[in-house]
Amino acid sequence: MSSQVEHTDVGAYALGLLEEGDRRAFEAHLRGCGTCQAELREMSGTAGVLTALGAAEPEEEEPSTPPAPVIDMMRRRRRADRRSRRAALVIGTAAAAGALVAGIGVGTVLNDEGTAPKTPPAPPVAGEQFRGTNPSTGASGMVGLVDKGWGTQVSLELRGIKGPLRCHLEAVSRDGERTVVAGWRVPDKGYGVPGQPKPLVMQGGTGLTRPEISRFEVRLDDGGTLLTIPL
Repeated sequence: MSSQVEHTDVGAYALGLLEEGDRRAFEAHLRGCGTCQAELREMSGTAGVLTALGAAEPEEEEPSTPPAPVIDMMRRRRRADRRSRRAALVIGTAAAAGALVAGIGVGTVLNDEGTAPKTPPAPPVAGEQFRGTNPSTGASGMVGLVDKGWGTQVSLELRGIKGPLRCHLEAVSRDGERTVVAGWRVPDKGYGVPGQPKPLVMQGGTGLTRPEISRFEVRLDDGGTLLTIPL
């Protein structure tokens, strides 16, 4: 049986009209032909209806069930679908595990000693930096400025202060306008002093643009200036 003839035998096969030899040949062809498989699935319901209606049969004759080849084909298809779903589940699980391993591999790079190097910490004060000191109070600090669409992002690192204090950072414009960038409380131990060497590091913002700012002042809430950082 030629492949051209095999493609045209889907309807006859669905209705059970093929001879035994032709049926076997068509089934062998069907196993490797997705086109015929799809067409047979579409026609299997029609074949059952036509057989049940028995258009050329006497009225009193009992309607017949779909031919055995169609039933066998449908059963084989259901088994194949179940196998495909199981295979897809196994493949999907293996792929997910592989992606997880790959992700871990990409995220961990070993140095020559076989250990993962430590990621350097991000700088606490980012952007354009300015420093200031006040010998009379012992305070020193640095601000980092980053231009933003809404104004200026401000980072502050402050040392040499003891508490208890309540302070805030003000941005002062060139025409004297003042805006509060951030506020905080200094505990008894303070920041950046003996016994408490870590500085105070914090971030805030102002609506003033970088060119508008002339200086920053660290001020006490109850009055007085601890530190001035000019730009």
